[in-house]
Amino acid sequence: MTSASPQPVTITVSDTQRVSGLLQAPPAARACYVLAHGAGAGMTHPFMAAIANGLAERGIATLRYQFPYMEQGSKRPDSPKLAHATVRAAVIEASRLVPDLALFAGGKSFGGRMTSQAQAESPLPGVRGLLFLGFPLHPPGQPSEERGKHLFDVEIPMLFLQGTRDDFANLQLVEALCKQLRVRATLKLFQDADHSFRVPARAGRKDAEVRAELLDALAAWINVVISGSA
Repeated sequence: MTSASPQPVTITVSDTQRVSGLLQAPPAARACYVLAHGAGAGMTHPFMAAIANGLAERGIATLRYQFPYMEQGSKRPDSPKLAHATVRAAVIEASRLVPDLALFAGGKSFGGRMTSQAQAESPLPGVRGLLFLGFPLHPPGQPSEERGKHLFDVEIPMLFLQGTRDDFANLQLVEALCKQLRVRATLKLFQDADHSFRVPARAGRKDAEVRAELLDALAAWINVVISGSA
């Protein structure tokens, strides 16, 4: 099932729960990123679409999907148990839809954290690495390492893409965490970017430039993992 444009799919979470997804698989793709949305916006948010489109241009497929609460139009995120089950279901669906592609998983903020928690609990089948688009280490203004503790139970490579002005991740704490995770963690920082990878005018760069740099870093890291160098 290949197409450079998003194709709607349905993901079965349980006998009574299904969610929507969008598979974007360009011809000759070498990997698929199972991409979860953040807490406040779903899979069709412009940022999510831009990531999927940019990765398609770089030969990487994506499977975006909704968490059940977002599917139902609620603002209250699902329980971790349901969120983890949804992540797992999306990964299984990706392996069914694009069985020949190397699988990666993660997502924006909340979606990335739910993915890593699911992986720490029990390895996601076939997933080669986790990629975080702004890992939410703590709530804004409340620096803490608590949300990162489960990452020590993740035994596959992880890529942290973080803005230096991200108020959900104190820079010193993120750097210390990745150092403690040792070879499993790669940290890529984006100067002056916030939690949504936006930069102020004074930075001398546009948001689109930062996003292109982010996409290049993401694609390059996937290539390294596939080649066995990570």
